[in-house]
Amino acid sequence: MKRFCIAITGAVLSGCSLLSAQSPLSAKVTTSSDPTTNLLLTLDQALAMSHAKSPRLKEAEANVAAAKAGIKTARAYANPSVEVFAGRQYARPIATPGVPGLLQHYAGSQVIEIPSERSARRRVAEHASEASRWAGQGMLRSVDADTRHAFYEALHRREAAANAVQSLHLVSDLHRRVTVEVDTGEKGKLELTRATAELARAQFAVTSAQLEYAQAIANLRAVIAAPAEVNLNPQGALEPRLALPSFADLRNNIFQTHPALLQSAQEQQAAKASLDQERALRIPRPTAFAEFENQPDLRYWRAGVTVPLPLFDRRRGAIEEAKATIARTDAVREQRQLEITAALERSYEQYQLADDQVSSLEAGPLHAAESAVQAAESAYRFGERGIVEVLDAQRVLQSVRGDLLDAQYARQSALVDLEELGAVAPSGVTP
Repeated sequence: MKRFCIAITGAVLSGCSLLSAQSPLSAKVTTSSDPTTNLLLTLDQALAMSHAKSPRLKEAEANVAAAKAGIKTARAYANPSVEVFAGRQYARPIATPGVPGLLQHYAGSQVIEIPSERSARRRVAEHASEASRWAGQGMLRSVDADTRHAFYEALHRREAAANAVQSLHLVSDLHRRVTVEVDTGEKGKLELTRATAELARAQFAVTSAQLEYAQAIANLRAVIAAPAEVNLNPQGALEPRLALPSFADLRNNIFQTHPALLQSAQEQQAAKASLDQERALRIPRPTAFAEFENQPDLRYWRAGVTVPLPLFDRRRGAIEEAKATIARTDAVREQRQLEITAALERSYEQYQLADDQVSSLEAGPLHAAESAVQAAESAYRFGERGIVEVLDAQRVLQSVRGDLLDAQYARQSALVDLEELGAVAPSGVTP
């Protein structure tokens, strides 16, 4: 049993290496030892990779380009039409036949646009282009937030794995001492059974933590579109603690700067311009034309104007559709305001609660749990306590460390959500 436990412990520890800690209670673990395929990835590098390779950003850029092209389409004038006919004229066997010979016919026409309709059409395209631009800004924020979440989740899971490995070291050392004491007859076999069970639990915790870390790395790889043959090794630390402004101030600022709301505002303006365009289209658009014909015995030309009569179609349906679109964009803007307010409230409260939890754990429980482990181990060495007390103290310490780590990264996750909303500027970025 001793050899089996030591073999498993060595196999687990060989899969991860302890690096310098970013916090007093955590160490970093890597899963690659090949320097040719190991990529030390910082947050800035991860963001740059996502900007360069994200399909969502490429789609947003294509939408912006299409909307800009729509402005050119709206500004274009209607093309003129040209007609050219040629043929021969033959005399018929009648009393006064026409002169046989070549027939030539030339004609041209040009649609005359209504200035108000042209102006409205151009405004529709311009507001649509602005809306697509703000949609692209919103997509950029979303991609950045997903990248930050994935990056910090990888750091979180790696530090959790390091904590599990550290706990495994403690339990393994305790198991070794108990084994020696049982072999020398100082302790009963029940102590060894308890230590063996605790060692198996610690080994399972390490395996689970490593699996979660591998899943976090896979998610980070997908978010930044990293090559599959490169082993990612995130390098970074948590952003510093912030003192948040009042909720009302943050909400007012977000309502003025959030891309989704600015996009809705442009969509509202585009819908209103579309209504103006449909109303302007009720005015008939005349078509000017001119023609010239050359016959064997005469020539003539004529010019005129063709005006469609709006007798049956007064564009009532199109106008009602435009009004409905305006109502829909108003509703969409209100819904986005509600969703953004709810997201801000959720992230704001999560940040405050996680920050309070971090401060509370750092102030007392962590040091108390560490002292309890030291006291229990000392008492065990002198025979004043049993192994159960030592194992309980170690479990409490591991639980407190896990709670503190979870609270730190919950605060970081809430901060990333606040950065995505625009409530605070990302670290290193000037608002």
